[in-house]
Amino acid sequence: MDAASQPLEGALAGLRVLDFSTLLPGPLATLLLAECGAEVIKIERPDGGDGMRNRAPAFGGDSAAFALLNRGKRSVAIDLKLPSARAQLLPLLESADVLIEQFRPGVMERLGFGYDSVRAVNPRLVYCSITGYGQAGARAERAGHDLNYLAEAGLLSLAAGADGAPAMPAGPVADLAGGSYPAVLNILLALERRVRTGTGCRLDIAMADNLFPFMYAALARGFAADDWPAPGPGAWSGASPRYRCYRTLDGRYAAVAAVEEQFWRNFCAAIGVLPAAASAGAVAAVIATRTAAEWERAFAGQDVLVSIVRTVEEAVRDPIVQAEGLFRRTVSAAGRSMPALPLPVAAALRTPAGDATYPPLGEANALLGPAP
Repeated sequence: MDAASQPLEGALAGLRVLDFSTLLPGPLATLLLAECGAEVIKIERPDGGDGMRNRAPAFGGDSAAFALLNRGKRSVAIDLKLPSARAQLLPLLESADVLIEQFRPGVMERLGFGYDSVRAVNPRLVYCSITGYGQAGARAERAGHDLNYLAEAGLLSLAAGADGAPAMPAGPVADLAGGSYPAVLNILLALERRVRTGTGCRLDIAMADNLFPFMYAALARGFAADDWPAPGPGAWSGASPRYRCYRTLDGRYAAVAAVEEQFWRNFCAAIGVLPAAASAGAVAAVIATRTAAEWERAFAGQDVLVSIVRTVEEAVRDPIVQAEGLFRRTVSAAGRSMPALPLPVAAALRTPAGDATYPPLGEANALLGPAP
């Protein structure tokens, strides 16, 4: 096998990451790093570990969600409150390149693992903290979850139902888009800077703050014209007939995104309505006359920007998605396997491992130093 055809180790091979986080934002961030070849070591409580291990449904003795989020990682089980914990973790702290934690501000300091304390033994460490509101300020100590961050950033107000109530998000937008992805972005930038400076740094990832870029259009209106969007349907949340979902005859929905004029005219021609008369009501009345399958056939091959709203199962099993290999990687445990999370990382940067397991609690405790 020549060098060009040999499988790569992954873009982050050789890096060691200590993951003190639990549940979703931090673990997804470290999953991305692990998929690129970094050695990720989860630091977990001995009494049950990461709370995600206990979620239903079960997979391999823990949970399917935990398996998906922690594929390819290792696990150390240690009580951080014990006086011996710091001495036992010292070898890992000294050798780590990245540390991720998502406790409330001040917790890591009280446990003896604050940034200043850890930097004293490893000045090259990139130390990343993920919280709802950041490490300082009036909101720093406030507890919160995804819905709280969306509400306080104003993003939740931009989509509302017919009764005016904010539409509930279908996924953890703040956790992922405001937490996991910004964390990985900043970690990679900090590692690049370390190449030039030789030193690490402290990263403060505030999920609520990182939601504002999603409202670029609303901010542009407000800042430039003092025209702040009122809560309720807007141009991108159902107010425009060109960008909304319409119910079909069989109770499914067609998602229309014909914003630009040429697409709108194509769409109107396809449903037999004049553009000047194509109000939301008029379009809804026409879409309601056929089933989703009938509309899908009618729109096939036409530049109309219409998609039938699929279930998750339909989306996963779509022949085109299957052909693209989006779910070709797997996670396995106890004789079972399932598709791994498809991650937004180019194939050239990832490890070649098509299948990997997730770590049993404490399987890597041999990496700990001796208790004093």
